[in-house]
Amino acid sequence: MLIETIKPRPLDESKNLIVPGNYQKTLTFCVEHFIALSKQALADHGFFAVALSGGSTPKVIFEKLCSSPYREQMNWNNIYIFFSDERALPPDDPNSNFHMAMQAGFNKMPIPTEQIHRMEAEVDIEKNALKYEETIYRVLGKRPFDLIMLGMGEDGHTASLFPFTEGLNITDRLCIANYVPQKKCWRMTLTFSCINQASNICIYVLGANKRYMLAQVLFHPSQKTLPVEQVGTPQSKALWIVDEAATIR
Repeated sequence: MLIETIKPRPLDESKNLIVPGNYQKTLTFCVEHFIALSKQALADHGFFAVALSGGSTPKVIFEKLCSSPYREQMNWNNIYIFFSDERALPPDDPNSNFHMAMQAGFNKMPIPTEQIHRMEAEVDIEKNALKYEETIYRVLGKRPFDLIMLGMGEDGHTASLFPFTEGLNITDRLCIANYVPQKKCWRMTLTFSCINQASNICIYVLGANKRYMLAQVLFHPSQKTLPVEQVGTPQSKALWIVDEAATIR
């Protein structure tokens, strides 16, 4: 198994880096890592609480995870699914993160329906962000998420925490409605306060189109002026899982 042979490299007090290899090897590592974290959580406290990310890379990860031989390695009855962010779209819209994840295979897995918690961002987004935060507290209690999955946009955003948005500065909430002026839309998103409490934070960056921004964030840090640079703490380091195409400098 790849996960047993490849170890992360410390970058600084808040980040570790792992480069499993090419695109396919990195996808395999991501799936094996997801399964390993689920087994650790089950052994520790009996369930696995994960916040899924949107985007093309998570979609492929989910498809692989929900296919043989990987799906047989998951205890689907004890997984609690949340989301790291969501567009203001109904659940059947193709651009909804929830819709993507379900269509990628989660809707075919034996997960109890009441354990899948989508973000209702299409109406009353500020009210529903509060409700989502209440759901997190109700399900997890004082426990952090076992895994929060994130990506990185070419502008340095992560989840729906975009540059120059008010959500970057909110420290007393787990989930918020964040207006994104550059996209002229609202998004629902977990906050840094929530993300940085997680037991495991993974940022998946695959593909040459992310190469420039990745180099800026990992090797030429800008004193945390980009949203994704605020992910990770000494107590809960972010693991950057990156393929070779994204790391060539």
